[in-house]
Amino acid sequence: MSVSKKIKSTMEKSSWIRKMFEEGARLKAEHGADKVFDFSLGNPNLPPPEKFNEVLRDIVSTCGLGDHCYMPQSGFPQVCDSIGDHLTREQGVAVDAKDVIMTCGAAGALNVILKALLDTGDEVVVPTPCFVEYRFYVDNHGGNIQMVPTHPDFTLDLDAMAAAITPRTKVVLINSPNNPTGQIYSAESLSRLGSLLQAKSAETGRTIYLISDEPYRKIVYDDHTVPSIFQAYKESIIATSYSKDLSIPGERIGFAAVNPDATYKSELIAGMTLTNRILGYVNAPALMQRVIACLQGMSVDIGEYRRKRDLLCDGLRDAGYDFVVPPGAFYLFPRSPIDDDVAFAQELVKELILVVPGSGFAGPGHFRIAFCVNDDTIVNALPGFKRAMQKYR
Repeated sequence: MSVSKKIKSTMEKSSWIRKMFEEGARLKAEHGADKVFDFSLGNPNLPPPEKFNEVLRDIVSTCGLGDHCYMPQSGFPQVCDSIGDHLTREQGVAVDAKDVIMTCGAAGALNVILKALLDTGDEVVVPTPCFVEYRFYVDNHGGNIQMVPTHPDFTLDLDAMAAAITPRTKVVLINSPNNPTGQIYSAESLSRLGSLLQAKSAETGRTIYLISDEPYRKIVYDDHTVPSIFQAYKESIIATSYSKDLSIPGERIGFAAVNPDATYKSELIAGMTLTNRILGYVNAPALMQRVIACLQGMSVDIGEYRRKRDLLCDGLRDAGYDFVVPPGAFYLFPRSPIDDDVAFAQELVKELILVVPGSGFAGPGHFRIAFCVNDDTIVNALPGFKRAMQKYR
């Protein structure tokens, strides 16, 4: 055996997203790319804002030798300062540059945070459906994930979360707007969650941290807003990236930010700065740090994603599918017409439609559609979605 038993086991249970993406590559080679309708991967299909290209060109043309060297492991001070100013406006609390650590995307931020917080056997409570990789991130650092179902509309079930918290709980990890459902957790539910965690922390005698994974924060529709996690609970940490709102996932640039009122803020920042290094990230990409410093608050044209959402929802509603219209992100999470969501996803493959079974997100009985695709992909897939549904009516 070449790889460890643990990694071999993980490979066998690897992400459904990647499995379907690979299936798509096979089908495209066999049938032609224009005949295959691939909704498997949340890969933004809108171009970055033109301002991104302008800033990138300007920085590349003016940077010198020192601009490509190591910087403080938390990031360039001027970059952290620009993010602190933006978070102050966004979160409604005064965030300082020293509260921010630049990371290699949101995934890097989450691993940096979890490495700093978890001892072996600590528990991380996660409402489901949730992002596929959370279980692996938690396991990376010796933790145990505890998955807690949400309500049928994917809003937080606080009673279920309260029941899941034990003396071993160290972290509650939420994602809003959510992947795979697009749901946004309300200000009221976050406030109640904060009160719950405060009470449970006092009860167990240890601080329970709330991590909010927010890479879709700017992708919201219909006048919805994403509430401030820093206002909801002081022992909170944000992990996020610019991958989705600026359409630059391959650049791997994001940050972690600690609530300025956190009890052990200095220790948290010091620990996360260390884990950023010892996990091998060392520092976030220097070039992209300088680029995003000039783009705070900017995003792609969110109206384009809203239009795609509505186009898809109208077609699937006409075909008889049951779903919650997502107020954010670029995913739809319909209910499968049969209990076996994997079997239904395979039925859609017969129509050359690629979706991800909900079981992969701890949301059995559903499937995920990433609608960050060309309009033609949505329009031309709708007849196949309808034929698949008719087989089970």
